[in-house]
Amino acid sequence: MTILASQDLIVELGIYFLLYDRPGYGESDPNPNSSVENEAYDIQELADQLQIGSRFYMIGVSMGSYSAWSCLKHIPHRLAGTALLVPLVNYQWPSLPYSLIKEDYRRKFLSLGLWLSTYVPGLLHWWVTQNWIPSTSVLEKNPIFFNERDIDILKTIPGFPMLSKRSLKEQRVFDTLRSDFMIAFGEWEFDPLKLSNPYGENESSVHIWQGYEDKVVPVQLQRYVSGQLPWIQYHEVPDGGHLIIHYKGLFDTILRAVLVGEEPVCYRPKSVS
Repeated sequence: MTILASQDLIVELGIYFLLYDRPGYGESDPNPNSSVENEAYDIQELADQLQIGSRFYMIGVSMGSYSAWSCLKHIPHRLAGTALLVPLVNYQWPSLPYSLIKEDYRRKFLSLGLWLSTYVPGLLHWWVTQNWIPSTSVLEKNPIFFNERDIDILKTIPGFPMLSKRSLKEQRVFDTLRSDFMIAFGEWEFDPLKLSNPYGENESSVHIWQGYEDKVVPVQLQRYVSGQLPWIQYHEVPDGGHLIIHYKGLFDTILRAVLVGEEPVCYRPKSVS
């Protein structure tokens, strides 16, 4: 992942970025025993081994946000601040009202994906590598998944190379994505919507950033999640899709909000019509 902050801001605030690969990604070994809970303790061990200090900031993006939720549950005392960018919403969280998700096609798609991943992974592997399945280049232009700003962004970034048929034919790549998907959207050992505020004295802040036009994670679900967790600061990008982290200048705004407490007034959520 490319560091998307401006060099001026990095120098001004003295920011040090540490990016790590979850199990199976990059140079990280696969771990068949991975879980949402393990993520927090793996991150804590990594921080201790690298001696980065007793507290650090955490940023979780999209499906990778389950790592941040895990840290908020299990090691909140280690977090100086947390930003969740277009974080996933797991349809199996017990506190999500069925009335909110029953007609959502994403729920049915994810349920099918979990069933195939669990019971017939070989069939799933065969299916996703067939020639009649749309290529990633086709999906990246599809307005079902991305709004106009996202589609423009995808013209300038590498996109999703791990999701190409060529990559998915590699067993390790497929197994990594399948395992990550099952962890993210399977049953968790806790319900994030029931988390109590671990920062009663405002010694840390937590932020959710969501695109109003996000077609991967619906804004209605994100609003509900943030509404159940009033101690989390919720920000909404009016014309934003799922790739808001790539929008020019926005990552600097996100960093200023979590690092120095600047309030980005222009990203207050729209009124519900």
